Amino acid sequence: MTTRRQIGVLGGVFAVGALVGACTGTADGPGVGSSTASREKSLGPAELVTTGLEAPWSITFAGETALVSERDSGRILELATDGTPREVGVIDPVVAVGEGGLLGLAAHEGELYMYFTASDGNRIERRPLAGEPGGLGLGEASTVLGGIPSAQVHNGGRLAFGPDGMLYATTGDASDRDSAQDVDALSGKILRMTPDGGVPEDNPLPGSLVYSYGHRNPQGIAWAEDGTMYASEFGQDTWDELNIIEPGGNYGWPATEGIAEQEGYRDPIQQWSPDEASPSGIAISGGNLYLANLRGQRLRVVPLAAPEDSRELLTEGAGRLRDVVVAPDDSLWVLTNNTDGRGDPGERDDRILRLTPNA
Repeated sequence: MTTRRQIGVLGGVFAVGALVGACTGTADGPGVGSSTASREKSLGPAELVTTGLEAPWSITFAGETALVSERDSGRILELATDGTPREVGVIDPVVAVGEGGLLGLAAHEGELYMYFTASDGNRIERRPLAGEPGGLGLGEASTVLGGIPSAQVHNGGRLAFGPDGMLYATTGDASDRDSAQDVDALSGKILRMTPDGGVPEDNPLPGSLVYSYGHRNPQGIAWAEDGTMYASEFGQDTWDELNIIEPGGNYGWPATEGIAEQEGYRDPIQQWSPDEASPSGIAISGGNLYLANLRGQRLRVVPLAAPEDSRELLTEGAGRLRDVVVAPDDSLWVLTNNTDGRGDPGERDDRILRLTPNA
C-alpha cells in the first residue's frame, strides 16, 4: 500500500500534492483510460470542511445541511456551516462487524434513509428529520426493506434516489458468490424500490426489487443528466469496474470479472486493477463522473463524453477515499476513510475535503 503523507494546512486550505494528475494511459487491458486532452472543468485546491470523524462512510444533504454516517459508532452527524460536527442520533440496531455497520444515507422529502447491518442482516430504514439545522433529531424508525444478506465483507450499502423518484440500493454478494446470479436473492444486486419499499410496476423483473444483478460489491451509483445510470464495483483480484446500468442487466459475477466479452453479460465501460482503484462512492457533475477510491487513494475523473478516458485528483496525502458527493453549491465534497482499520490515519483523520470548480 502506498505510504500516506501527512497533509499540511495553510490558511485552512490543504496543500494536497498532485491535485490534477496526468491522463491515465496504462497497459491494463481494454477499456482502461487513454491519453487524451482533459475535458473536465478545473477544480481549486482542496479545502478542509471538518476533521475528527471515525470510520465515516456516507454524506448526504438535507437541504443545505450535510449529514454524515459513521460505520462503527452508528452515529449520524450534522455539520454546521463552519464544519463543526454535532450528533443527531445513534442508530442502536447497528452491528459493526468487518465491513458492516452504518453505511449509506439518503435524505428525501424530510426523511433520512439509512442502510445498515443489524443482528439479523442488512436493512434499510427511514426516520423523519425533526427540528432545524443545528438541532436536528430523528423520529421513529420505519423499515423500508429488511432481510438483505450480510457478512464480514461485501455488504454493498449505497443508497440514492434516482431522477425517477425511486430509491436505489446496492447490495454485495455477502460472501455468497453464486447468489449474485440468483434473481430471487437480494444479495449481489442493485435494487429499485418506491420510497416506502414497494416494488415499482415498471421494474424489469415483475414483482421483484431487482434492477440489475451479477454484482460482487457495488458501492457507488449516480445518474447523468440524460438519465444514464452508472455504478462502481469492487472486483476480486483482477479488475474493478465502472458500469452503465441497464434494467435487468446481468453484470457477470462470479462468472466474469471486468471486460470479458461473453454473451449474456454486460461489460464495464472502464476497468482498473484493484491496487489503483477499489472504487466506492461516485458523483456526477459538469459532464464528469468522479470516483472515490479506497486502496487506490485517489479521486478519479471520467469525462462522460469520452468514458474510455480518466484523470486523477488527490493522488497524494488524502489517503483512502470512501465517498464523493455534489454539494448544494456545486462543490465536490470528498470523504476520507483512513480510520476504518485498513488505512494509515493521520492526526486529523478522518476528514471531509471540498473541491470548488474554478470560475
